[in-house]
Amino acid sequence: MVMMPASPASPRARQSVVAELEGGLLRCADTFPYFMLVAFEASGLPRFAALLALWPLLRLLELAGRGGLALRAAALVATAGVPRAEVEAVSRGVLPKFMADDVDPAAWAAFGSCEGRRVVVATRLPRVMVERFAKEHLGAHEVVGCELEYSRLRRCTGLLRGGGDEAVAGRVRTLFAGGNRPDLGIGRSEMARSFLPFCKEQLKPPFAAGGAATTDAPPFRPVIFHDGRLVCRPTPFMSLVILLWLPLGALVAFVRIAVGLMVPIWTIPHIAPIFGGAIITHGRAPAPVRAARDDDGGGSPSGVLFVCTHRTLMDPVVLATVLGRRVAAVTYSISRLSEVLSPIPTVRLTRDRDVDAARMRAELARGDVAVCPEGTTCREPFLLRFSALFAELSDRIVPVAMNYRVGLFHPTTARGWKAMDPIFFFMNPRPVYEVTFLNQLPAEATCAAGKSPVDVANYVQRILAATLGFECTSLTRKDKYRVLAGNDGIVNAAKPAAPGKAAWQGRIKEVLGFLLH
Repeated sequence: MVMMPASPASPRARQSVVAELEGGLLRCADTFPYFMLVAFEASGLPRFAALLALWPLLRLLELAGRGGLALRAAALVATAGVPRAEVEAVSRGVLPKFMADDVDPAAWAAFGSCEGRRVVVATRLPRVMVERFAKEHLGAHEVVGCELEYSRLRRCTGLLRGGGDEAVAGRVRTLFAGGNRPDLGIGRSEMARSFLPFCKEQLKPPFAAGGAATTDAPPFRPVIFHDGRLVCRPTPFMSLVILLWLPLGALVAFVRIAVGLMVPIWTIPHIAPIFGGAIITHGRAPAPVRAARDDDGGGSPSGVLFVCTHRTLMDPVVLATVLGRRVAAVTYSISRLSEVLSPIPTVRLTRDRDVDAARMRAELARGDVAVCPEGTTCREPFLLRFSALFAELSDRIVPVAMNYRVGLFHPTTARGWKAMDPIFFFMNPRPVYEVTFLNQLPAEATCAAGKSPVDVANYVQRILAATLGFECTSLTRKDKYRVLAGNDGIVNAAKPAAPGKAAWQGRIKEVLGFLLH
């Protein structure tokens, strides 16, 4: 997805703009939730709790007009001692989603309609925390803000530099040296007033009264990939709710998983409401197909190939639960613990096309198989590009639209330990899964009618996206992991040599359980 240029008739076409982020482009000027996200995702629950305990003092400092001191205190508690790579990873993979949800449409209309130089000023957040969002999603050319300091060991000291009014205003003037003043300035805070007079035109709240025409603004670039465990913005109230729920949520998750492993799989949809969950089914599930026999003449695959959207690690399990029968799940790189706890058979693939095709054909000869052609999960209402391998293996293809709803914790991760994904799913107060069965593909829509595997895969992607109200993309697993984790998402089978200390810290925190990450 790309930013579309503003209309040539726009009154602000080819003009430059300087905009304050907090309280300007973002509706809410409160930066406390963003520091809470850094504390939770980059360090863990103890630091998260410590920062929440400090909130009353931070609030008093702001009411007393000491917002700068409150900012420095929040930054110190949230980042001191945290590896620089962890802060950057959270700023890249977690914060943009929450910022995008808070963008002011009218302020964005004024900012986005300017085709000249765009500068975003972070008046209350370190530049590292906002730069990715400002450049990738707001289309900013430059980002001005205070800087986090780091030690020689590449860890945050928790100290900030260059965050004063005069320092910010001086950097804005430097960017527009030579008498080229910004055409438009957007902001509301006291610090914004340090650079707004430098602009030819000023726009302050309410932004709608400033004449910004939303029709002139380009489409906002959505956040497709994001990481982190928290679903809700961690305001002080929601942070307290999360802390109070965690011990009970851990117990609830244990009970739900234990019950699910002990009872027959076909009973789970009926007993799920008793334990606070729900499985909602639409459409008619196909009847089981008889097993292949040697006298069938060729041993062609007899099972149904269920092609599912990939929302969480639980997709094939929920599908088997709804069907009430054996369904083998095709997997790539799930943890050994997840394989051991799985109530359904799993088939581990190798990413070697010929080997994987042979394994899937062999499993189809035994019965039904569930495959997620996206190759990885996606939280947002988008479908990643479908691998075409499944279309070559069977003509009995049944598309299944999977979706879920949770309230507190995301059951997927790109940087954390994936074995914790089902646990976080069941830690939610009311986890809900929705399964929609589509009709089996007609013969003329499969490779048996001469269709290419790519055409079949694209067709299945389109009908699943239409069912869920999602949007198709050409993005892949590699795109997701390059954005969120800085790698291609492939885990080597061999034991890595001397893994970095930061990586081990992240894994140990999740292995220890819910109270550390």
